[in-house]
Amino acid sequence: MLDIFTPRRATGASATRLPAATALAAVALLAGCSMIPTYERPTAPVAAQWPAVGAAKGAATAATPASADLPWQDFVGDVRLRELVELALQNNRDLRVAVLSIEQARAQYQIRRADQFPTINAAATGNRQPAADGSGGISSAYTAGLAMASWEIDFFGRVASLKEAALAQFLATQEARSAVQTSLIASVVSTWLSLQTNEELLSLTQRTMVTRDDSLRLNRLRFDQGVTSALDLRQAESLTAAARSTLAQQQRLRALDVNALTLLVGQPVPERLLPNVQADGGAVALRDVPEGMPSDLLERRPDIRQAEQQLIAANANIGAARAAFFPRIALTASAGTASNALSGLFKSGSWGWTLAPQAVLPIFDAGRNQAGLDSARAGREIAVAQYDKAIQSAFREVADALAGRATLGEQVLAQQAQATAEADRFRLADLRYRNGVASYLDVLDAQRALFATQQALAQSQLAQRQNQVALYKALGGGWRDAAASAAPAAPQN
Repeated sequence: MLDIFTPRRATGASATRLPAATALAAVALLAGCSMIPTYERPTAPVAAQWPAVGAAKGAATAATPASADLPWQDFVGDVRLRELVELALQNNRDLRVAVLSIEQARAQYQIRRADQFPTINAAATGNRQPAADGSGGISSAYTAGLAMASWEIDFFGRVASLKEAALAQFLATQEARSAVQTSLIASVVSTWLSLQTNEELLSLTQRTMVTRDDSLRLNRLRFDQGVTSALDLRQAESLTAAARSTLAQQQRLRALDVNALTLLVGQPVPERLLPNVQADGGAVALRDVPEGMPSDLLERRPDIRQAEQQLIAANANIGAARAAFFPRIALTASAGTASNALSGLFKSGSWGWTLAPQAVLPIFDAGRNQAGLDSARAGREIAVAQYDKAIQSAFREVADALAGRATLGEQVLAQQAQATAEADRFRLADLRYRNGVASYLDVLDAQRALFATQQALAQSQLAQRQNQVALYKALGGGWRDAAASAAPAAPQN
């Protein structure tokens, strides 16, 4: 190793060619080789077709966009709901954390990428100490120049493997942000639909309360006149109290839905964006989406894409662990000026350079490198299992939504017919009772059945609409239109 900053005159072309040749040789070695195992995407552990219950409806055609390519603005038909989703995308804290996580992962990747290049620093030192010859004098040494401290020449690809792992983690955070956006949009729409249904049920309960209060007043009047028994009066009072209890429950559920929307949106929800039963006059229009094929999920679902990037990162870590068994070559170099006197530091003839390569080959490490490789391999197997689980969970979510789409429509139609029949039954029972043909028990039974059927119908309609949202989310929809513009740009490899 050359002495650091030994003063010598830099004469001729050879003095400049030697550092340049060394730099070119280092760059050639930088490419190195890779110990990363060849990546192969695992076989999807799901069936090639969706369950037959949902295969008959919603098949994709050449003219129909895939669900993941359908912007959420086209999926949601209500203007107020679209505005509410926009507010959530701007203010939701979970989404904000996901975006900042991308920035953090991007910076970590840049750190790993910078490890492939030498770090050049400006360095200046000064040293004064008693002379070694015992004369009692003071010896001085001053240096100033550029220094490169222990740059690892990545001949076996260790640093490159760590950089590839960091890049995959960065891409995984981008997919995680897309998954958060998909879930956020689905949560806002589903909660808004739940609030709309609770508004309808609240209005229904209020109308039922009016009817039962009128019926209770009539029964009290008839009881006071001796026309009906105390049993009829007590039954009317019971039904009125039950309706009052249901009214309190619906008011509580509505308040909970508003609170949930406030959290999702990240700010108080403007009153004008809340559902209005009197003004709406119907349910929110949601666009039907094609289910495509199970293989499409591998490319469409952001959470599956995230799991695959994490698998790629785990695979790259094996390359770094393998490279640890081979020599690690480092280079320390400096160039500048040195002098025994501070006043002569920059004089002619004081310039010099040093070059100190070092190669370290592991011989005995008590099994540390082997344990690192075993850990990296186990990490890859864990990532494979997590990737498989992500695919299986996605398949199950889509299959559940398809099963709901195939059956909820028939259920709603049947309950609509039942509600119509129960409404007519109540009208006839009330008419017969007022004419003295039927007992009040018939009226109470018809009234209870009508109220229960109307409530069940509203809940089934909500389940049908929320199932549409669940299918859109399960197929990976709702992130392509905005995620790319909101996320930071991918770094250069």
